[in-house]
Amino acid sequence: MKFRINNQKDITEPIAISPVISTEALKKKLSEPLAAGDSFVMLNIGGKGLDIDSSGIMRFMQVLDDSGMPMVYSDYRTKGADGVVRSHPVIDYQQGSVRDDFDFGPVIFLRSSDARDCLNVLPDYDYAAWYALRLALSRRGLPFRIPEALYTMVETDLRKSGEKQFDYVDPRNRDVQIEMETAFTRHLAEIGAWIPECHDRIEIDQDDFSVEASVVIPVRNRARTVVDAVRSALGQQADFLFNVIVVDNHSTDGTTELLRDLSMQDARLVHLIPESRSLGIGGCWNLAVDSRDCGRFAVQLDSDDLYKDVDTLQKIVDKFRQERCAMVIGSYELVDFEGNPLPPGLIDHKEWTDSNGANNALRINGLGAPRAFYTPVFRNAKLPNVSYGEDYAMGLRLSREFRIGRIYDSLYLCRRWEGNSDAALSVERVNANNAYKDFLRTTEIKARQLL
Repeated sequence: MKFRINNQKDITEPIAISPVISTEALKKKLSEPLAAGDSFVMLNIGGKGLDIDSSGIMRFMQVLDDSGMPMVYSDYRTKGADGVVRSHPVIDYQQGSVRDDFDFGPVIFLRSSDARDCLNVLPDYDYAAWYALRLALSRRGLPFRIPEALYTMVETDLRKSGEKQFDYVDPRNRDVQIEMETAFTRHLAEIGAWIPECHDRIEIDQDDFSVEASVVIPVRNRARTVVDAVRSALGQQADFLFNVIVVDNHSTDGTTELLRDLSMQDARLVHLIPESRSLGIGGCWNLAVDSRDCGRFAVQLDSDDLYKDVDTLQKIVDKFRQERCAMVIGSYELVDFEGNPLPPGLIDHKEWTDSNGANNALRINGLGAPRAFYTPVFRNAKLPNVSYGEDYAMGLRLSREFRIGRIYDSLYLCRRWEGNSDAALSVERVNANNAYKDFLRTTEIKARQLL
């Protein structure tokens, strides 16, 4: 396709690049259009079957000129295999929109002068060139969203949201992820948000607790899975006292009755029902950890999931005591409802390092599981009262100040089934979740800049 806009020379199809591209290849792709003297460059980042007309291009150019921003993107439409065209809104970019899989949509317009300047000083990357370029452009002005659907693309990834969310931790992408971390660390240094390795360690025995550890399980309407989860927790074998605190958030499907029966059979099960009906998962966690029954360490188990072995709790508490850390994060495996392995298998987050994990945590979309907290530190920080990203918020906050312990052996079975709350989210719900985590990153970046 070709267009002639405002008597300028013919504009051809957007320059196609991959989200994963080397600096050499990116410079080669952009050298000719940047040398042509046009005021903008139009990119197609991996889109298929792209349909954009002259009116869409003119709107991109208008907003690029009027906003003065180095980069603009827009909402779009997708055409599915059924031939139906659907709206695909994207979200506004903020300072914390730094994950490498941020959805700009495939069509992006760059101001040529800014792109040229940033590209000229771009380090040599094998994979992270586009990511590094857009971070560099964001330092000149945040990418600007046009909340209008300006083009259509063929939808090629037909997986549900629950099947896509673990792509970023697929071990097959590890080399790519390591280089993305390098580009991102450079970006944090440029904006004054990089922090050095944190050595602050906690005084483990500063308070008295009736038990050493508590497994915390927030639940609402999980009659099909909660008994398995509770039995997995109660079945732990350890050389210390522990209990299981289940916060039953006003279930209506028989979960409450199941938990009541279990608590009568085993005194270690503490069954809490909040007075408030406005608690999210974060609020349920706060209730559990603030309760007098909570142990020195609070250890996560979702009501869908299982500990892999009977010594999981022991391993977590041992890690706390060995490293005197404020938070411990383990590794998990994806399985189906019956426990059969699902790809990508073990998710160990080995992109975390003691030297740079606290910085790289801002780039990725999760920190791993199971998550465990030193109770006095948790009580001082508290989780936000939401049901998505609450644990990520705590991980970011604690990694700024305290040591985070990691266990790379599999501790946890994350069961994926049709009842998962994130199994098949709408575009709007995915956008809301991503925007919230970007907000958490924005807040954390600003806090680190203040340091």
